[in-house]
Amino acid sequence: MSLAYKPDFEEARRHWDAFWAGEIIDRPCVRMVAPKDILSPSKDEHAPHPPGLQHPKDDLAGYVRQFDRWAASCYFAGEAVPFFFPNFGPDIYTAFLGADLEFAGDLGTSWAVPFVKDWKTDGPAMDRPHGCWWESALRYVMQAREIGRGKFGIGVFDLHSNLDCLAAARGPERLCMDLLDCPDEVESVLNRVRRTYQPIFNTLYEASGQNETGCFTWLPMYCEGKYAAIQCDFVCMISPEHARRFLYPALEEEAAFLDHCCYHLDGPDALVHLDDILAIKDIDSIQWVPGAGNAPMIEWMDLLKRIQKAGKSVYIGCSSAELPVYHKELQPNKVFYDIHGIASQSEADALIAWLKANT
Repeated sequence: MSLAYKPDFEEARRHWDAFWAGEIIDRPCVRMVAPKDILSPSKDEHAPHPPGLQHPKDDLAGYVRQFDRWAASCYFAGEAVPFFFPNFGPDIYTAFLGADLEFAGDLGTSWAVPFVKDWKTDGPAMDRPHGCWWESALRYVMQAREIGRGKFGIGVFDLHSNLDCLAAARGPERLCMDLLDCPDEVESVLNRVRRTYQPIFNTLYEASGQNETGCFTWLPMYCEGKYAAIQCDFVCMISPEHARRFLYPALEEEAAFLDHCCYHLDGPDALVHLDDILAIKDIDSIQWVPGAGNAPMIEWMDLLKRIQKAGKSVYIGCSSAELPVYHKELQPNKVFYDIHGIASQSEADALIAWLKANT
């Protein structure tokens, strides 16, 4: 497999394989995307990246072609792999199972319109992907696959499954009460939703061509097999006891099904659940997000070390100035650096050389 916009794709795959195995070749796994220092004669400027949120009524092929122009003008350094991320918003999984979506383009997001009034009457239909959002998603990734063929891959949608899906379908406040008032009814529908994860993932995986290119999603890590970010933002609203009954069996299934995965741990309210999450054997990596108004990422070094000590790797989004601080403190075989703000190809190459010399 080769990608025109990533001439050293084979070398990057070697580093990714080492990362997932908890090993190291000559430096930590690192991703940087920068403008090319020298464009081809047909390119006189660096193209802008398409918007992060897309709507089925828009020119979706136009978004992919814009990404094509952007990627052609970029240098994908280290383990950066060019992949287009299709994105209808974080509640698209719930839309696959019957919800409608409302878009707020100015905010760059969308959300599901809650539609479950009663779990017994409305829940049974949440047992399979269907409807316009599912059909639009499949058409989109198949169209994108043809545009990107041989140049870049197509990623997986942001799949908020398990309890996040139920929270979007019912409303998070109502779901909290339902866990107390009718837990068996919730669990019955949750089990239906859990059974949709593998067919939804597999269908999108093949339709987007990731069975040929390898896998990628909104969290920009790469895997030759099946990879996804798994998460449950709703966990911040429930007790560890409820999480153990309702959430962890679903997360364990998702992590075991995937070849590799990274858990998106969002905000201090989720930390009460961390030990239970770290105990899930098939979770490979953790992305810690402190959240707005909290101490910046670099001040959570003890937490990052705790995650590594538990045998998981950590995803670190940082600047080039912060990189030496993290590199001094963290195990290099259990970290992936996603470095932002790289101004040039030569700057990216210099940071790669620095990592090799200091590992």
